[in-house]
Amino acid sequence: MTPRTKKRLAIAGLAAATCIAVAVGPPATAATTPAATTHGKPGKPAKTVPVRLIAINDFHGNLEAPTGSSGRIVNESGQTVNAGGAAFMATHLKRMADRNTVIVGAGDLIGASPLISAAFHDEPTVELLGKLGLDVSSVGNHEFDEGYKELLRISNGGCHPVDGCTPAGRWHGAKYDYVGANVRLKKAPELPALAPFSVKKINGVKVGFIGLVTKSTPSIVTSEGIKDLTFVDEVEAANRTSKALKLLGVKAQVVLVHEGDQIAPNMSPDACPVIAGAGTRIAQGVSADVDLVVMGHSHQAYVCKTKDPAGQDRYVTQGSSFGRVLTQFDFQVDTSTDDVVRSSVVADNHVVTRDVPADEKTTEFVDDWIDRVADVADRQVGTITADITRQSAPSGETPLGNLIADAQLESTKTGGNAEIALMNPGGVRADLTVGSDNGVVTYGDAFTVQPFNNLMQVVTLTGAQLDALLEQQYQVNRTLAPSASLGYTVSASAPVGSKVSDIKINGTPVTDAQQIRVAANNFLVGGGDGFTVFTQGTDLWSGQLDIDAFVDYLGAHTPTAPPATNRITRVP
Repeated sequence: MTPRTKKRLAIAGLAAATCIAVAVGPPATAATTPAATTHGKPGKPAKTVPVRLIAINDFHGNLEAPTGSSGRIVNESGQTVNAGGAAFMATHLKRMADRNTVIVGAGDLIGASPLISAAFHDEPTVELLGKLGLDVSSVGNHEFDEGYKELLRISNGGCHPVDGCTPAGRWHGAKYDYVGANVRLKKAPELPALAPFSVKKINGVKVGFIGLVTKSTPSIVTSEGIKDLTFVDEVEAANRTSKALKLLGVKAQVVLVHEGDQIAPNMSPDACPVIAGAGTRIAQGVSADVDLVVMGHSHQAYVCKTKDPAGQDRYVTQGSSFGRVLTQFDFQVDTSTDDVVRSSVVADNHVVTRDVPADEKTTEFVDDWIDRVADVADRQVGTITADITRQSAPSGETPLGNLIADAQLESTKTGGNAEIALMNPGGVRADLTVGSDNGVVTYGDAFTVQPFNNLMQVVTLTGAQLDALLEQQYQVNRTLAPSASLGYTVSASAPVGSKVSDIKINGTPVTDAQQIRVAANNFLVGGGDGFTVFTQGTDLWSGQLDIDAFVDYLGAHTPTAPPATNRITRVP
């Protein structure tokens, strides 16, 4: 992979006065594989030239090889194999890439990361991806975990405003472009908050990459960090940006979108079809001028074809998560039209197996950051008597979710006067297992479970509002983990909106007018995961970070046993 210098151009007056930032790289050298196709007399220029794309999505800072189910995948032969890890990904990338290759991303490359990356605000991951040759990526929702301003810092450089510089010194910014055409400024929605696209010149032809992130981002990230942004419809933004690219003479176009569909479990990474959802809507809706659609977000692996609005076949793909799969595209660009020859496109999901030598330089890089975070990661914070998992009971509760809710209640009683606590299941990212250390829980273990650094908050809700909030669980299909102080009954046969009854706090029935202090992380309090009733709360109080609440609880209650999952009673 040759280094690619980048030149940013600001272009105004295109696409209905939208300001567009473009990154343009220099031409690559002559093709290696596949070869250019020539026509006519000897010495005539090639009519078509080859381009290769390699895509990654939802890496989530997994510099070390992921463990458990997160480190396994079903390969093309139907076998479950170990996969992922930056050092192995680097080896596969070097084998796959030639000088006509562009490496791209489809979002969530950072955020919800292991401690090795998260402790340093994901600078190690962004640095490594630059070293591996990443050229451009769409933003994902997790790129906004620490807010819009932090994303700009990660992109442009400068040390963290609170924590300062990492042991590596002053941060110089990402070597790749972050793009997001549907991320707009709230005060001026016609203006992009990020560059909508990036253009790379390969083999003498320009390829434009349009970035998109799921329009549901405001409901799945902390609201404070994106308060100045709005996220418009993905298809509308893509089509507007595609027109702008055509005005610039860029006919070969690729959408990198952080949204995707589901597939049936235990299928090959080349599986198709998908279960049609938000990803299919985008894949079928974006302009016929777009030649490929590269997806992320749903952590699935698939290689499919769909019809574009003009009825042409178009590939739509996704490459799993955590660096377990790299998606490879090979295609020809017609030099007379500067457009992709759609019939030439070949796509494949390539499993990042661990049966190859680990890349030495990448291993050294990762080991260096392991050493830097070791003092924090290896500190013992408690012990457990048995595995405490995210396995759902019939009630919908999980032992680990309940444990975290108990920890959050304990941390918010003093100061916040909390009476109950609720924890969102999506914020519980890994199990706590006894392992080989006789149940010792380290800070690194706890952080892997609670990696978001959300703030604990308390608001006042009425009994009627609490009832409405609990009913929302069955609208958004997410069961909140309740602290031990809260109990209620759910009727399986009752219609949505009337499922919850017999709400009690410490055994006392709740009345509609009762004022209740409810603790949750700031993601939920801001209405995250569709729990909009939280935003009706009053008398907001903020406490410590959720990870600190969890660590303190483990230390105060060691050894910790798995809590019961009997706080919600289900009836027919």
